[in-house]
Amino acid sequence: MRDPLEAEDRAALLRARRPRVALPVWSSAPRSQPLLAEARPQDRRSRPRHAVWEVTLRCDQACRHCGSRAGVARPHELTTAECLDLVRQLAELGVMEVTLIGGEAYLRPDLTDIIRAIRARGMHCTMTTGGRGLDLARARALASAGLGSASVSIDGAEATHDRLRGSDGSHRDAVAAMRALRDAGVALTVNTQINRLSLPDLPGILDLLAREGAIAWQVMLTVAMGRAADEPDVLLQPYDLLALFPLVDALVARCQEYGVRFYPGNNLGYFGPYESRLRGSLPRGHGGSCGAGRSTLGIESDGLVKGCPSLPSTEWGGGTIRDHALVDLWERATALRYTRDRTVDDLTGFCRTCYYADTCRAGCTWTASVLFGRPGDNPYCHHRALERDREGLRERLVLREPAPGEPFDHGTFELIVEPVPSKGTS
Repeated sequence: MRDPLEAEDRAALLRARRPRVALPVWSSAPRSQPLLAEARPQDRRSRPRHAVWEVTLRCDQACRHCGSRAGVARPHELTTAECLDLVRQLAELGVMEVTLIGGEAYLRPDLTDIIRAIRARGMHCTMTTGGRGLDLARARALASAGLGSASVSIDGAEATHDRLRGSDGSHRDAVAAMRALRDAGVALTVNTQINRLSLPDLPGILDLLAREGAIAWQVMLTVAMGRAADEPDVLLQPYDLLALFPLVDALVARCQEYGVRFYPGNNLGYFGPYESRLRGSLPRGHGGSCGAGRSTLGIESDGLVKGCPSLPSTEWGGGTIRDHALVDLWERATALRYTRDRTVDDLTGFCRTCYYADTCRAGCTWTASVLFGRPGDNPYCHHRALERDREGLRERLVLREPAPGEPFDHGTFELIVEPVPSKGTS
């Protein structure tokens, strides 16, 4: 495929038949993991500011780009009592904000009890939703419980969004959910995944969210995990970042005009000419290394704890709160310690030789892990795409082994470095 902005290529993808993939096959891999003998000083100093909690994997949509393959609840999801005790442990660990996700979080009948408990412990509570069934009554109940803000997923204009979400009318319902949340007094934000279908729609999404009163917009790259791995042609190629980032820069300027806060996702980077525009408000004026297990943690609906909610469960699960206290998982689970210990020597490929290697350390652990089965070399980097382009080269990903069909699964990709094709060729 050529430039992702070319209408003929995008139209073909929109018409393409979606893969028929069965409901998730639950892995038999053990959820319980042994912990290391003791915590080190750096493990005790490090505390998560933000926890993202999948309260159920049940969902009322089957989105084509869903990394968790949400749809049906996990076996043995946490009980209400276990959830409320987890809220206590989160507060005692020092968490300041808890974001509730799914699946679809509002499908959990005790969601308002969980929100009230989070607020009672002094933590800010937010939620991410597809909005398929979020009407005004439900929005008011969430607001009454103390929900501070909610982020509605908008992944394109109506045709694009409905294609990616796998159901006609989902865009209309998402817009209705935005209005319900706003009318209920919940601060409204929007999140968007960027891929070859959604990329040309980004300016229109910004117009929509500004018109509907959203105060912030987070954008991130669609990652090759779960159902997204089943349609690799929809994913951006690394060289597509050359077209994406000038557009993002223009959108940031328009966000400032609208009074909308722009939040780049952790995998939207790194260190290209627009870095200060994207992350100039951070203490160092630019991004840094992955925060999984350092400033963030993720929790699955059966109590599995990870350093980041997006990381594959089998490789990155540190154990469950049914087997260990949350503080012990945070301080003594090998998987959660990974970014605390990572050095340049853990990097490979281009990232190992990069000028920014010690600062960036391959950026988003999730993005690289699901491509190659290991972290350390991340081709979704604007600086890297520019450097390759100066050499007359580009990087292209080819799926070699498909994903098996489990939640948070991934395939295996091969990275091909090749000359930039002459104009008019793919």
